[in-house]
Formats: sequence, structure tokens, C-alpha cells
Amino acid sequence: MSPAHPENWPVLTVKGAVDDQLLRDLRALAGAATESDGNPPLSEQTLVTLRGAGSGGHSLLTLALYSPEEESDPATAQDLAGFAVVVGEPDGSGILEIAVHPSYRNQGVADRLVEELRNTRGFAGLKAWSHGNHEAAADLAARYGYGAVRELWKMRLTTAAELPASTLPEGVTVRAFRPGQDEDTWLAANKAAFAQHPEQGGMTRADLEARMAEQWFDPAGLLLATDSSDSILGFHWTKVHPRHGEHPAIGEVYVVGVIPAAQGTGLGKALTIAGIRHLQDQGLHAVMLYVDADNVPAVALYRRLGFTRWDVDVMYAPLEGQ
Repeated sequence: MSPAHPENWPVLTVKGAVDDQLLRDLRALAGAATESDGNPPLSEQTLVTLRGAGSGGHSLLTLALYSPEEESDPATAQDLAGFAVVVGEPDGSGILEIAVHPSYRNQGVADRLVEELRNTRGFAGLKAWSHGNHEAAADLAARYGYGAVRELWKMRLTTAAELPASTLPEGVTVRAFRPGQDEDTWLAANKAAFAQHPEQGGMTRADLEARMAEQWFDPAGLLLATDSSDSILGFHWTKVHPRHGEHPAIGEVYVVGVIPAAQGTGLGKALTIAGIRHLQDQGLHAVMLYVDADNVPAVALYRRLGFTRWDVDVMYAPLEGQ
């Protein structure tokens, strides 16, 4: 393939829902990037919003850079060189994620997309995720006056690690989520548990139903801790990532939450262990989770359970004075 000139390629700009063909192209490129990097380039909320389900008031802006036919790689059927997606919040802020197909890297594709974004939307209120924190992403961020403001650690536990014993608080039992019955009470518990964490605590009924519609959703893997009146005190939502290419299936501590009234009772630790055991009982050889690097108590708990840091996602935002 001859040297590409993406600075001259037109960018397809879509505000709102994308059509089926573009969605297929986006997912194909994301799959190629995941296979190459070992990290998906898009967060779950972005994928949900792209599919048009459970937007929860989010807006959507998609920039797609297609290679002209004469410059596309004849060895692949992938003509989408890269894309940028902004999931916007009602307050005008937004999260940017960019992916470049492995066949078109180091050719200025990301810069072309960012320049188009600058002209189309601007950078006001915009933060960006780099999943895996690749060096190219850090360099791109620095060129536009962005710096790291948050680290989200990916930690992993192998089944060789022996979990400690745990006991539920008196009067508390654990049961599985019941679709069609528990949605509203779970949403209320989730909102209370994550009142200081709007990304999770702001989940709507549509957001929940979108995740319940995913192939990975298993109500038996959403463990609810309830009191004698069946009120939800906490929960551990587990997830199973199927085998992907050479990467084996892996379990995930997806979300663990405890309402304020039940915090400090040991319920969070007990639910965490119960969920990990649930995943291990399915024959999974490893379990992963995401945790903010500055959440010292949570990181300490996970280390005590045998988790070790595996990878990191980094959020970038404009530096002061930029």
C-alpha cells in the first residue's frame, strides 16, 4: 500500500444515531483494534449509545475517516481507517474515544480526526479515554494540550489464589436478580450506592435494560444482598467476557455496590468474594476488574484478595491554561 494522505480524506460526520452499515464498520474496526492491542478501544457506555439503546440522555457525535478506494489496503476488506466518537452529557460535557485500524496507524489518521472534531464541535468540556494508555494516545493528547487526570486500573486474579472466608452481616441473604421484578429497586439501590459516582449512579431504566439485552447478561450473575423485608442492601454484578481470538474467556467483577446504610458492615467484601466464587464455579481461570487508582481502600481490598495490577486506562483533559 502506498503512503496514505489522510489529511486529504473527507470525514463522514454523523450527529445522533448511526446507520447499520456504519455501525458494522465501527464494530469491525473496534474488533481489529482489540485483537491488535489487547484492549477494546470503546467503553461500554459508548457501545450502548452507538447501538441506540439506553442512551440515558446522552448525545452522540461520530466522525468516520474512510480511506479512498485507490488508497485502501487490498489485503483487508476494511476501508474505515479510523473513527472518533463523542458521547455527550446534558450539561454539554462529553467523552471522546478514538480508534485507528492497525493497517492505518502512524499515518496521521488520529490527527485528521481530531482536527475535524475541533472544527465540528470544538474541545469545550471534552475529556478523552485511552484504553491501555498507548504511547501514541499520550503523544496525541500532549499535542492538543491535554494531560492525564484519572487512572482506571485493570486488575486480575487467577483461580490459583485462595479466597479468604467471608460472612454476611446478620439477617442478610444473597439471591439472584429477578428480571421483571427487581429493576426499579435495583436502580434505587444503585443510585444510593453511587451517589458520588455519576457515571454509575446515573444509570437509567433504559441503560439497565440495554445491558440486560446483551448476550453476556445472566441474571444469576447479578447477586443481590437483601434484608428480611427483601430490600436491596448491596449487589455484585458479575460479567463473563467470552473467548476472543487467542484470548480465553475471563470473568469480571463488573459492579459492586452497597447502600450507605449498610456500608461499614463488611457487606462489600462478602459480596465481592461471593461474586468471584460464582465466576470461578463456572470454570473461569481468571477474574478481572476495573478500579480507580486513587480509590485506596478498594485497591487495598482487591490486593488482599489476590488481585494484581494488569493494565491501565487513562482519562485525559485540558491542562490548566490551555
